[in-house]
Amino acid sequence: MNKKTHLIALAAVAALVVVGVGAWWLGMQQGMGHATPANEQAVTSNSNSNSTSTSDDPSLWTIPQGEEATRRHIRESLKAGDVDPATGRRILNYHDPMVPGKNFEAPAKSPFMDMMLVPRYAGSDAADASSVTVSPRIQQNLGLRTVLVVEGSLVSEVTAVGNVAWNERERVELSSRALGFVEKLHVKAALDCVAAGAPLAELYVPDWVAAQEEYLALARLSGEGTDALQDAARQRMRQVGMTPAHIQRVVTSAQVQPRFTLTAPFAGIVSELMVREGATVMPGMTLMRLQGTRTVWAEGAVPESQAALLQPGARVRTTSPGAPGQTFEGQVQTLLPEVDAVTRTIRARVELSNPQGRLVPGMLVSMRLDRPKAATTLLVPSDAVIHTGRRSVVMVAEDGGRFRPVEVTAGLEVGGQTEISAGLQMGQRVVLSGQFLIDSEASLRGLEARLNQEPAPTAQRYTTDAVVDALSGDTVTLTHPPIAALKWPQMQMDFKLPPRAQQPRGLEAGDRLQIEFEMQDGEVPRITSLQRVAPEPGK
Repeated sequence: MNKKTHLIALAAVAALVVVGVGAWWLGMQQGMGHATPANEQAVTSNSNSNSTSTSDDPSLWTIPQGEEATRRHIRESLKAGDVDPATGRRILNYHDPMVPGKNFEAPAKSPFMDMMLVPRYAGSDAADASSVTVSPRIQQNLGLRTVLVVEGSLVSEVTAVGNVAWNERERVELSSRALGFVEKLHVKAALDCVAAGAPLAELYVPDWVAAQEEYLALARLSGEGTDALQDAARQRMRQVGMTPAHIQRVVTSAQVQPRFTLTAPFAGIVSELMVREGATVMPGMTLMRLQGTRTVWAEGAVPESQAALLQPGARVRTTSPGAPGQTFEGQVQTLLPEVDAVTRTIRARVELSNPQGRLVPGMLVSMRLDRPKAATTLLVPSDAVIHTGRRSVVMVAEDGGRFRPVEVTAGLEVGGQTEISAGLQMGQRVVLSGQFLIDSEASLRGLEARLNQEPAPTAQRYTTDAVVDALSGDTVTLTHPPIAALKWPQMQMDFKLPPRAQQPRGLEAGDRLQIEFEMQDGEVPRITSLQRVAPEPGK
């Protein structure tokens, strides 16, 4: 029994070994079967890749295809500025896709990676050095929004906070005309309100009595020549300070009028009272000052950047916590010629109507000063304008999903709209959101047009005649006469040639040229244009 059991166990183990070996063999066969199509697929992919390298659109090339094109350019001695015969397009430059922002003029191996540089051609979607192309799908993912540039005019207002003060142009000073005595005061204290024509004080003037009695004595006479004497007596009453109304009262009543009643010329308040009852007054002495309340001044502090927007006569609407629910109308009277050195503000003096006398000195007011309507100009949303510190830039949307940074001259900003005086045209579309994402794409591609890139200064150019001594690649050795602008004597030196398309055909040693060149930091001067000059007669 034990022997039989042992045989059965050995048989089971043998069966398991056979099954395991069979499974291993079957797996190997299937693996090999799957590997062969993969290899074939790789071969097919490589063959397709090689066939694609002949595509007319370099923007569809892969990096290996671009590297192969660079190797071909080296073999055919092509460089930036030449036309690639395989594509029919002009070569702009070479770049390393892994290190954006660095461009090279000649084909070579990348100084950054173990790979060849890749050419960039003119006319392809990736070649424009001043714009970025974003596909519609990416635009939707980024949430790019564009708006039209429209025409219009901004009606703005300047807000300011100020204090109320008396209108000094409605202030009068009442003074004594002659020696007299204050018999009665109808106004007892400063800041008392008075109506127009109301009595203010009664004065007894002894000096007027003699002049009046002289006139009355002459008025009782009759006969030839008395009229002239009476006119002379009236003149003496005017000279002693009597008012025309007081003289007329003497003439009408035929009685001496030694007392004079001082009345208010207009409604207002007594701002200052200098005398009391029983006081003696001298000629020219100030008795009191009367302030009109029909209008008041409000002086608001306006930032100097906004003061240029205001003009005298601009309409003003004012409110005050001291007069809730009431609006006071007025106009800008003047901009005071003084700037606060601390707050950098200019005081705008506003004249406000005060029919009920609600506004009094020291009261706080909030002013809204209307700016005169501006001329029609181009308008864009303020969010579309990027202020870099030295310039203002907008991202213009063009056909084909292209976006180009454009420098603009921005003006006044009101209510989310900004005036554009230069740089845009009506009907163009500008990017309202996502400008910095497009700028990041420009940075990755190393484009020249950037939102924060300052315009490069224009290098000064010089012109001279020269004779070709030798040619070596993109460098030419010339002998030129003295150049006064650079204080150079006549000498022989090297210059960098312009692209081949801008060079005369068959350029060789001995040719006479007229060149225009510019200086380069750390490099030989670069020729920007050149042309052959006919040999001098007899040479």
